[in-house]
Amino acid sequence: MGNATVDKSADKSADKSDKSEKEKSESKEKDLGGLKTADAQPLVFERSGKLFARAKEHIPGGVNSPVRSCKSVGVDPIFMANADGPHIYDEDKNCYLDYVGSWGAMILGHCHPRVMEAIETAVRRGTSYGAPCRAEVEIAELLCSMVPSMEMVRMVNSGTEACMSAIRLARAFTKRSLIVKFDGCYHGHADSFLVKAGSGLATLGISSSPGVPEELTKLTISLPYNDVDALREAFAKKGDDIAAIIVEPILGNAGIIEPTDEFIKCMTGLCKDTGALLIYDEVMTGFRVAMGGAQERQSVKPDLSCFGKVIGGGLPVGAYGGRKDIMEHIAPQGSVYQAGTLSGNPLAMAAGLAQLRFLKANKPHERLAEITEMLAKGIVEIGEKLSVPIQVAHVPGMLSFFFTDKQVTDFAGAQKCDTELFAKVWRGLIERGIYWPPSQFESAFVSIIHSKADIRQTLEAFEGSLKEATAKSK
Repeated sequence: MGNATVDKSADKSADKSDKSEKEKSESKEKDLGGLKTADAQPLVFERSGKLFARAKEHIPGGVNSPVRSCKSVGVDPIFMANADGPHIYDEDKNCYLDYVGSWGAMILGHCHPRVMEAIETAVRRGTSYGAPCRAEVEIAELLCSMVPSMEMVRMVNSGTEACMSAIRLARAFTKRSLIVKFDGCYHGHADSFLVKAGSGLATLGISSSPGVPEELTKLTISLPYNDVDALREAFAKKGDDIAAIIVEPILGNAGIIEPTDEFIKCMTGLCKDTGALLIYDEVMTGFRVAMGGAQERQSVKPDLSCFGKVIGGGLPVGAYGGRKDIMEHIAPQGSVYQAGTLSGNPLAMAAGLAQLRFLKANKPHERLAEITEMLAKGIVEIGEKLSVPIQVAHVPGMLSFFFTDKQVTDFAGAQKCDTELFAKVWRGLIERGIYWPPSQFESAFVSIIHSKADIRQTLEAFEGSLKEATAKSK
């Protein structure tokens, strides 16, 4: 489903990597002393329960990011202890096939040898300098070579930081104040974005956040995703005041929702006609759905792009970049201020470089698309077999399923699906050794290390979970 191509040697390389990682993971299970298999019944969560009780004493809600609380699926959070390849292990030594993948960062699977070696080499030189280092230059050069729209880039520490910095830059460059976003899109937790946002806000049923001044929310226009009429109307009324459109080019924070061609053309056309900037938030999709991200698949050159997840190899990182004439406004070259103590951290740069270089050399996206397609097709067939209405949306490396008989084209449609059935199926998957994102409004992430055997195991678990969940509701 991606535009990127891959040669046979790259496929063979990925297959070999699959085998070596699975062998490593099986060996690690033995080393950890009798880990339960994915089929172990029933699972025990005693240690996770005790850790959660302790966490609630000193951490709000017992977690450091809301969706991890597992509230929407009706269970307490599961505390993880270690991970390897496509597997993740909890504190009670339960083993799972992992489809969270640190929310998209682990495209090569956990503990990939290239990434681990790079981190181990870097850490021996020091953990942070507070000064420029070679790896910052190398990753900037690599990112700009892989993303045609990006002529300059600034490294930061998270996707939130990348998006909020891009918005500040867009406002300064255009000398305008209004920002257009879309319902269900999540661009981090900066004040400007917490209006009809997806991800954790959608999971917890929060439409916006207390603590965000009303005066600030008035500077954000949130519109239905894929609604070209609403978009045109907003520009007709406020076009001279709109600094930028910021969009998830493939919506992942409400579950997967792809944009229509008309929607993409409308955004690019309106920005070109009015002088507003087009900002692609590729924190999820960057280097995953294609080598050059969603913008490569869609043949779009946004003015600015935001990245995270994959570019850090599992360490905290973010980046925003784009046209040189815009990026030159950032301090110290320009007057738009943005800074960070740990920006360009040598460990994160080393991990990101290793992961990106592996992707560029091995070109695994065709295989990633094939594996994702296999999973999607299997889920559809199970729904048909059990007579359960289900919609499956997927792009290479990302997948969501919605229990509804209608195609999901926007956030409102996603909200109408059967979230109670999703929660029941999720609990069944956990019992069968599958760690799926604990929210209807999040994408699952497939890594290049997931094998066809892993997909078959996942489909068997899904069928058993769905059969059990629907039987209980009858």
